[in-house]
Amino acid sequence: MNQHPEWVKFMREQYPPGTRIRLVEMRDPYAPVPPGTEGTVVQIDDACQFLMNWDNGRTLSLIPGVDRFSVIPQPLQTLKLYMPLAVFTYEHNQWGDLEDDPVELCSHDILKHQDNILAAMLRERARDETERGLMKYYHSEDSVNDKVQSFVFTAEKVGCELMGVAECRVRGELTQEELERLKEYASGQASDGFGEGLEQRPIKTAEGEIYVSLWSSGKSWSIQTQDELARSRQMGGMTLGQGI
Repeated sequence: MNQHPEWVKFMREQYPPGTRIRLVEMRDPYAPVPPGTEGTVVQIDDACQFLMNWDNGRTLSLIPGVDRFSVIPQPLQTLKLYMPLAVFTYEHNQWGDLEDDPVELCSHDILKHQDNILAAMLRERARDETERGLMKYYHSEDSVNDKVQSFVFTAEKVGCELMGVAECRVRGELTQEELERLKEYASGQASDGFGEGLEQRPIKTAEGEIYVSLWSSGKSWSIQTQDELARSRQMGGMTLGQGI
């Protein structure tokens, strides 16, 4: 019998394909899978039964509420979301005063300040963000909150430029919808949260003060996974990670 669609949706979010299961007890009266057997969730059908690939080769479905099982925690994986960053400085005029309008640094000059920028990003992190980073402020009780254990901003050399990076620690695989939600949240933190605070604080360097912006309203700004960034730059012959 089919279950309520909202319940099916909830179960599919809690146990996405690839979830590892350890069986405690299967109450199939004929040929149950032995207790202790491990397997992988293939999908959850409309009746909320788990279609399984058991490690012993069997495919008998798991019925929540009837059969007993535990979830095997998946190892954390690193997911990086890349975004262009801009660096500005204020030059002095002929009288020694700072100009009103900032000047944007070129990629070559930005790379000279990589260590200063990384240090500034570390200083911007709050003490109570140690465990989850900026996921501490993600208030939606959804599958993204469950899967993404932490997220912090850093910077990384990609080819001949320095890029902002939202470095996420993720348990399991994100669906495309979950990835888009995470990107939206990271974009908000780049523009109005962490990024806003970073942008307002001058970074002292040997050549003067600089200001770093992780976000721009321009059409060229985007936030991409490593694979997406590599594909978008393939035409230009740039290899992601080149020169790191």
